[in-house]
Amino acid sequence: SHQPLCPPGIKCGGVLSAPSGNFSSPNFPGLYPYETECTWLIVVAEGSSVLLSFSHFELEYHDACAYDYLQVYNGASRDQGNLLGTFCGHSPPPPFSSAWHVMAVVFRSDRHVAKHGFAAVYQKDACGGQLTGLSGEITSPRYPESYPNDAECRWSIGGAGSGPLTLVFADFQMEGGQGCSFDYVALFDGPTVTAPRLGRYCGSTRPPRTISSTPHLLIIFKSDFNIGGRGFKAHFYSAGECQEVFTAIKGNFSSPQYPSFYPNNLKCQWSINLPPGYRVKVFFLDLELEGRSSLTGGCDYDHLSAFDGGTENRALLGQWCGRESLAPVTSHSNQLLLVLHTDRNTAKRGFSIAYVGVVPMNVSCTRTDFHIQIPVQSLAQLERNKIYLGTPSCAARVVGRSFKIHTRFDTCGTESQRRNNTSVIVSTLYIDFSVGDQEDIHQYEVQCEPKRKEASVTLIAGPDPSRLRQAENLVDAQQWEGEAMDAREIKSQDTSDIVFISICILAGLLMVIAVVGLVLL
Repeated sequence: SHQPLCPPGIKCGGVLSAPSGNFSSPNFPGLYPYETECTWLIVVAEGSSVLLSFSHFELEYHDACAYDYLQVYNGASRDQGNLLGTFCGHSPPPPFSSAWHVMAVVFRSDRHVAKHGFAAVYQKDACGGQLTGLSGEITSPRYPESYPNDAECRWSIGGAGSGPLTLVFADFQMEGGQGCSFDYVALFDGPTVTAPRLGRYCGSTRPPRTISSTPHLLIIFKSDFNIGGRGFKAHFYSAGECQEVFTAIKGNFSSPQYPSFYPNNLKCQWSINLPPGYRVKVFFLDLELEGRSSLTGGCDYDHLSAFDGGTENRALLGQWCGRESLAPVTSHSNQLLLVLHTDRNTAKRGFSIAYVGVVPMNVSCTRTDFHIQIPVQSLAQLERNKIYLGTPSCAARVVGRSFKIHTRFDTCGTESQRRNNTSVIVSTLYIDFSVGDQEDIHQYEVQCEPKRKEASVTLIAGPDPSRLRQAENLVDAQQWEGEAMDAREIKSQDTSDIVFISICILAGLLMVIAVVGLVLL
């Protein structure tokens, strides 16, 4: 890590532990020195937060703030996941509220062009401020103790994501009253009170989940001169990067800001909801999160969890952290939920995931035929000629509520192969989801072991095959004792013929050896 580069005699950086205070760049209001680096660490009482604002700001300007800059961290510095912003030029940073009791400010100057620098003030437990993370938590002053009288707080959320913001109240108890004219929380669909109002709430009924139509949300809390309450606790997150629902048959997504470091203090959810009958198969293309706890060996810090359904109270399919190469995971139903939790520090690259819906199908075989059956409702948008075995001429028929393919082994592109010293019949089932110019053909390998009349099916091309390292067996091999539609059976070659031929060849070899021996003698 960098050491402060201040010239001798210049006060630079330090730990600020008073409940409130101020600090400024070296020599302020004069020009700051060249080649200087200072770090201020603001530490207030555990359970409190820090409100930081700038009364003066003037640094050398650069498009990417590559020369002189000031960085504000939501926690200890040097952790990219905590970075709230990098600033330079003449526009002061907005007021910042920390998510916990530590905040860091780093100032750096290069060897050219000095300006007057900055002056900043901070105080603990001041309510309101600018919140720029993809997700975070807001509480009324002193929560869960009773909030003070005559309080007014304004939280302006926005600037991190490009999507709308969602606000969810976990707890809410305030003074009630007709029209919420005494104590209240008001929500605005934008950065200021001139934006459309989304709601005004009081009493003890939790406000509904609120979604903004812009990437900005303003929350105002106000109390009058008497009668208080516990107050409120609310979570916000940026939809689009941190909260998504997928209904397409296949797709992919990644952690916020991937492949750059993800932010800290996140709780993000990705919900995959497919038509009835489907299962969801998730492929981990890349995963790097904060590692396991050295004390417990568990994923206690940052972790990704998969749930076998649409909510977090469903069965856990897996929980992962660190750097792992993971086998795919399959749901037992048509829904799967992925949840990313990140803590206050140590961010990593995150993850990239692809998923594909496993088409529900019954595949069975006799000694001569394949039988494939897919519920029409699973592929309701497809014509029957978009589902075929081997070649388009072997398209499915609609029988009742099913697409059916019933075909003999000597048609429809089937071929005989030997696998693990066993004769198997193999073909490829194509399901064509293409729309317009967007080609999207899923391929399943259908396999039959005629002697045992056992069939299985494997996805061989689903989510961008180049990104999937290996084909994945999607449907457990199922044994179907279908009746033989044709009396003719595949006869195994008579083994007695093979034994007889082998004896003849051996006898011939022995005779040759005997003749050669006599000649040499």
